Amino acid sequence: MSRRQNRKLLVIQAAGLGYDFLAAHGSTFAQKLNVKPMQSGFPAVTCSVQAGFRTASLPSEHGMISNGIFSRHFRRPFFWEQSAALVAGQRIWATARDQGARVAVLFWQQSLGENADIILSPAPIHKHHGGMIQDCYSKPAGLYQRLCDRIGRPFALRHYWGPTASTRSSQWIAEATAILMAETDLAPDLCFTYLPALDYDLQRFGPDHRRSVQALASLCDQLSLLMTAAERNGYELLLFGDYAIEKCAGPAILPNRILADNGMLAIRDVKGRKYADLHAARAFAMVDHQIAHIYIPDRQDIATVHAMLAKTPGIQEVIDVSGHQQLGINHPNSGDLLITACAGTWFAYPWWHSRQEAPDYASHVDIHNKPGYDPCELFWGWPPGTVSCDTRRISGSHGLTGAGKATAWASTCIEGEVGSLVDLARKTASWIGGTV
Repeated sequence: MSRRQNRKLLVIQAAGLGYDFLAAHGSTFAQKLNVKPMQSGFPAVTCSVQAGFRTASLPSEHGMISNGIFSRHFRRPFFWEQSAALVAGQRIWATARDQGARVAVLFWQQSLGENADIILSPAPIHKHHGGMIQDCYSKPAGLYQRLCDRIGRPFALRHYWGPTASTRSSQWIAEATAILMAETDLAPDLCFTYLPALDYDLQRFGPDHRRSVQALASLCDQLSLLMTAAERNGYELLLFGDYAIEKCAGPAILPNRILADNGMLAIRDVKGRKYADLHAARAFAMVDHQIAHIYIPDRQDIATVHAMLAKTPGIQEVIDVSGHQQLGINHPNSGDLLITACAGTWFAYPWWHSRQEAPDYASHVDIHNKPGYDPCELFWGWPPGTVSCDTRRISGSHGLTGAGKATAWASTCIEGEVGSLVDLARKTASWIGGTV
């Protein structure tokens, strides 16, 4: 099919770009872009928001109920999986692509196998005897090496997550995106990219720390680079944040410990280390920042677990998912109950009581096998070479929506007020000639 003359649009999803944070510390840049507030999708976590935007729908429809999915068949959670098939629903660009528009998806989660012409995503090869080969999946196959050659360095996974994560990963993505938009033989009509610059230090130090403000300055530089490249190559621009990170303090809430101590989460003792037995568990909490899905195989136990968690300090609300259709998260992937954290705190996955009882993966970066999101991986631990297990070190979290939690958005082409993420996605679909 020959390519039609399409409207060209660069969509930038910036992690942690809260409206209040940007207004307080990046006021000049915010005014230049005419940044406005909107409510993110719930839960306000990366995979749910990105899935919601590209399908203009809620988790009850697209199925990404958090950054992880719990398989009731395998009895295990799967976090940060990359298959686009995990996201149900038509993409907002599908009609435009059918009519000849070229679509690029860069560093968005669940992008492998996506309905797009250009894909770029981290895809390291884990070696059998330890270590890994750092690489990125690319479509077309030679794109990643082509960008590495142009930028002068490969994408470093250690800057993307873990104790050495920094704004340098975001800088590489920004440079790659700018180069791609200028490639005469490959430039997409619709380009979706992701900048994680704020995500790390806002979680490490909170929104009021100087390190977080410095990260915002780096993000603004990257946005300036992309704004210049977009204007030079004839692209309109849309920028939006996926969530606002709020300050938190003290140790995290540990719902799995509560369940284990009350006989609801079964535990295997393997040479003194405590491993969750999810095959025998009567309840299990898949935690993700400020929300957690509670999976309860026998519905007769729901009332017991509900009462147990409702009286736990730090838990704001215990929600029966099936009875809250308006929440937009009632999906087969969802837990039987959903809990939300009180302001200033978050949920962590541990169930053990002493460091000696911790599973071996607890002190390592292991984003795919840990049964919950673990921001402690952003800090080094002891002994050297391990990551921290101290939840008190985390100073910023997210996941909830509402007052004081608005995200930022700005555009050179989308006009009017935008109340929510789905509203923004629908307006974007309309502008590019798509249907939702």
